[in-house]
Amino acid sequence: MSPELMKVASRARDEPSARFHSLAHLIDESALERAFHNLRSDAAVGVDGVTKEAYGLGLEVNLRNLHERLRGKRYRHQPIRRVNIPKDNGGTRPLGISAFEDKIVQEAIREVLSAVYEEVFLSCSYGYRPGRRAHDAIRALDNAAWEGRANWILEADLRSFFDTVPHRRLMELLRERVPDGSLLRLVGKCLHVGVLEGEALTASEEGTPQGSVLSPLLANIYLHHALDLWFGETVMPRLRGRAEMVRYADDFVICFEREDDARRVFEVLPKRMEAFGLTLHPEKTRLIPYTRPPKHQQGGKGPGTFDFLGFTFFWKRTRGGGWANAVKTRSSRVARAIQRIHDYCRRHRHLSVRDQHAGLVRRLQGHINYFGVNGNGVSVRGVILQAERSWMKWLRRRSQRHRMNWKRFKELLKRLPLPKARIVVQIWG
Repeated sequence: MSPELMKVASRARDEPSARFHSLAHLIDESALERAFHNLRSDAAVGVDGVTKEAYGLGLEVNLRNLHERLRGKRYRHQPIRRVNIPKDNGGTRPLGISAFEDKIVQEAIREVLSAVYEEVFLSCSYGYRPGRRAHDAIRALDNAAWEGRANWILEADLRSFFDTVPHRRLMELLRERVPDGSLLRLVGKCLHVGVLEGEALTASEEGTPQGSVLSPLLANIYLHHALDLWFGETVMPRLRGRAEMVRYADDFVICFEREDDARRVFEVLPKRMEAFGLTLHPEKTRLIPYTRPPKHQQGGKGPGTFDFLGFTFFWKRTRGGGWANAVKTRSSRVARAIQRIHDYCRRHRHLSVRDQHAGLVRRLQGHINYFGVNGNGVSVRGVILQAERSWMKWLRRRSQRHRMNWKRFKELLKRLPLPKARIVVQIWG
């Protein structure tokens, strides 16, 4: 962060109600160069087909030209290329991929807006914020359960959030804190750009494309006003018991000590979301009893479970006969991981065994790095076991003459072992 941006962040922290009228000038050539270096080298290309490596060949000239167009208000955002990726429920999630130069502009805008808003975001927000990650949100829920603040859980699901955020309302909220016409004009260009899907070009007055560099921050800003401030300043003072909200981007759950508080918020939450142009999914938004079972209760599981950030939360018996809050990988995420590994082995069976092994290790290690939390060993080991079976299956089909069998495969695993399940993140002690 530049010294000028550090001053902005300092003022934002010291004056929570301050308004920033002049920020666009901070997007200079140095800011654009920082943005260039912050972008991934292996990211998918947009409609221009330009990679980071290609743009960097004439970086100084390219950034100077871009800055001149920004200053002269001649910059035009190119259409976003849309791709669809599969979801757990069998549907697809649309992702928007911007042209590389547009990614640079978005990253520079993101840096400026982050300096303004990061200081006022509430502690309940964990997604896409520096120094915070999904495991911190999971740890916060665990603490709430242990301390008796999660006897009831409101599990919420916003329907197509990134596709339905109203542009006009978002810009109004930004203008309250950042009444800088030049900067808002650039944000507007990123929002109102057309989407190219196949040969069809469409435009919309709502939505912040998932996959855009700027979208996560805009989502946090919108939900900061629509949800976080409302719950913290309006709802919580009216509750009879303790409560806590944990939000990661558009995924959030609310914990309640008392059932009557939970039901009151459950009734008014849809109206609050509707006021901001958002809709709760009626089948995926529910109240769940989650009180710690009494020690004398029979059975090995507690009263209810809920899902959050790829994990299923539940109460389980401890070896000492008590009850402990626990998590395991959500069943749909296990199935998706197994299917992706199976597809990888099938599509890449023509590669050398060592190259196949390297690809498998990368995929399994990524899974372990996220789901390798204490108490989740069974789920993680299950994915690794299925990976071994898929690899064995497709290695067998490579050759009829030297057909792979389990004995040879086990010898192969000694030379080229797959990662072992292990605890990467301690959620609780």
